Amino acid sequence: MKKLFSLILSACALLFITNNVNAQGCVAIKNNGATCMLKHPDSTSKSGWLFSTASRYFRSFRHFSGTEENKQRLVDNTEVINHQASLDLALTRIVNDRWSFMIDVPVLSNARSSLYEHGRTERHTMHSFGVGDIRVAAYRWLLDPAKNIKGNIQAGLGIKLPTGDYDFKDYWYNVGPNGEKELRTVDQSIQLGDGGTGFTTELNAFYNFNHNFGMYGNLYYLINPREQNGVRTYREKVSASLANEAICSVPDQYMFRAGFNYGFHQGLSLAAGMRLEGIPVHDLVGGSGDFRRPGYIWSVEPTATYSVKNLNFFVSVPFAVVRNRTQSVTDKERSLKENRHIQGDAAFADYTFNGGFSVRF
Repeated sequence: MKKLFSLILSACALLFITNNVNAQGCVAIKNNGATCMLKHPDSTSKSGWLFSTASRYFRSFRHFSGTEENKQRLVDNTEVINHQASLDLALTRIVNDRWSFMIDVPVLSNARSSLYEHGRTERHTMHSFGVGDIRVAAYRWLLDPAKNIKGNIQAGLGIKLPTGDYDFKDYWYNVGPNGEKELRTVDQSIQLGDGGTGFTTELNAFYNFNHNFGMYGNLYYLINPREQNGVRTYREKVSASLANEAICSVPDQYMFRAGFNYGFHQGLSLAAGMRLEGIPVHDLVGGSGDFRRPGYIWSVEPTATYSVKNLNFFVSVPFAVVRNRTQSVTDKERSLKENRHIQGDAAFADYTFNGGFSVRF
């Protein structure tokens, strides 16, 4: 029984890792904290605290329109390059063996290098740094953990607060009347927040087939009722045809991951699975117009976790296998108006690095 319970802890810890909803590139999904399978405290209903950190980094540079890569952008040196790093600081209160409450504070650091935002003559880099949108959530195991040792399902409900700066500014070069620089809003992809109060829904599950082998799954969806946040994109300055993309949208976000894990006796657990993350064309609640880059990424996700006493460490490196920049509402509006198919592009990364640890006290 002790060995089986250790595997359950490994499975839960595996699901606790950084499921940060922050897609790989210009598909502007903000880091709203870890959607997670909360680690079961122990075989009793003992309460306690769990502190976790989760870092994430990627470099996006490959441009896709639909699922087709625009390789000429790399040849012409016109690609947009985003470097995005985040650090989640999460504190969880484990009330008993069924209920837990969590608050997560993300800290973001972004850099964006481009030509088209700087008069198309020189490449320059814009930056953003600060606290993102803070999230609080409540979690409950739906089945009695004492009676369902081999598997369980956890539901979570939360609220995402608009604490991140969604009107962060840096200098655009060669855009003034005389070619001087101007302080303008940075691109939506490197804004610290989205400007909306959202509601998060989660389902997390695991099932162990035997003492060493099991499976896991996570589902996360952020409902953002606000249609747009009033922040100017300046896209109409880049091209008059982009006037319907002059204001930033506040999109929904989603993430799904599932796979299999194998636990070893020394506290090591390895896993392999698939991961899907993206933003939809249409929100569940509210309007879906204004400027957004909808799309999704399918990734193969290998993961390693190591547990020792009250500490748990993890590394996860999802590798993108499908990248799709879908047609937005404003793309469709322009297509009808101009009687031709219009579909914007977005830059994606090849892989993402995730790493961190959690400690129970």
